[in-house]
Amino acid sequence: MSRVGTGAWRGWREATEEALYGPSGFYRGPEGPAGHFRTSVHVSSLFAAAVARLLCRVDEALGRPAELAFVDMGAGRGELVTGVLAALPAEVASRARGYAVERADRPAVLDHRIEWLSRPPKGITGLLFANEWLDNVPVEVAEVDATGVPRVVLVRDDDGAERLGEPVGGAEAEWLRRWWPLASEEVPFPGAPSEEMPSDGMPFEGARAEIGLPRDTAWAGAVASLDRGLAVAVDYAHFAAARPPFGTLTGFREGRETAPVPDGSCDITAHVALDACALPGGRVVTQRAALRALGVSGARPALSLAATDPTAYVRALAGAGEAAELTATGGLGDFGWLLQPVGIPNPTIDGLLADDPPADDPPADGLLVDVPDHEEQ
Repeated sequence: MSRVGTGAWRGWREATEEALYGPSGFYRGPEGPAGHFRTSVHVSSLFAAAVARLLCRVDEALGRPAELAFVDMGAGRGELVTGVLAALPAEVASRARGYAVERADRPAVLDHRIEWLSRPPKGITGLLFANEWLDNVPVEVAEVDATGVPRVVLVRDDDGAERLGEPVGGAEAEWLRRWWPLASEEVPFPGAPSEEMPSDGMPFEGARAEIGLPRDTAWAGAVASLDRGLAVAVDYAHFAAARPPFGTLTGFREGRETAPVPDGSCDITAHVALDACALPGGRVVTQRAALRALGVSGARPALSLAATDPTAYVRALAGAGEAAELTATGGLGDFGWLLQPVGIPNPTIDGLLADDPPADDPPADGLLVDVPDHEEQ
């Protein structure tokens, strides 16, 4: 993969933009994201099938419109939109129109019925789904200096070296104050010696934050493209009560985490402050809770099936393993799903699961109808 580093010092937002999306950027490569890491889409077709079921429920909530849109934001090579359209019942599929929104070139083998766009279409009715899109919206990084002042982190784009720049100001400073205050009592870090934990509420030197304002703006723009329907953002997330004290900026290359160097040779990503992205009426649930409600369970098939149909048993067992990975605690199951209804009544908030939901699985909208909670693998 060609490198785009020039040796210049820039903020992380500008450097990442060029490294990921410039003419020789990481996401312009022919292998696409799947060549370097697995998202839920790549783990199992169960994920696309679950999203298809959600699209069907949105369709019902909308009164079965003549044209039903499915918009795949950050579509990669179109894997999710392809899988969703293939999983729809015939009657819904006959009215469905698929859109893939991606800055890379359209794959030659993509179904001709899928429209390939660089921006989401306007005025649509249906479901907009952004799976691991927001974490790749470039952001600035702030770090507290020795005097307690948050400053913009500058990065040298050919080797990833860093130095501190100007103090964070304007709208970015306001975003930090509102969503990620760099004070020790706001973001305690486990295991730190007590003498490293200031007791006066002042920011501690070295504390870092990713300034999520561009992601808030990007999400608001995507949601605004919907006339009626539901927008969903899925990503690894953190929330105001437990921001990571040193940020989450990192890189990935060929399936392995690596140092983030903005030269086009690796993915550059950071966890998303989904609570900051949420618009009025939005709710966040875990992927584990959402997928369970959409029928994805790690339940093991009955052992009696092994005797009557061994092939079906092996197939069902493999499916249970894939479902378990999609919903795993400490893994993909902990991802956040931000549900944002647009132009439709905000469904009644009931318990997502039949039993009392776990503390980390807050209630979800009525579009996510519960299924029995069987034995998990």
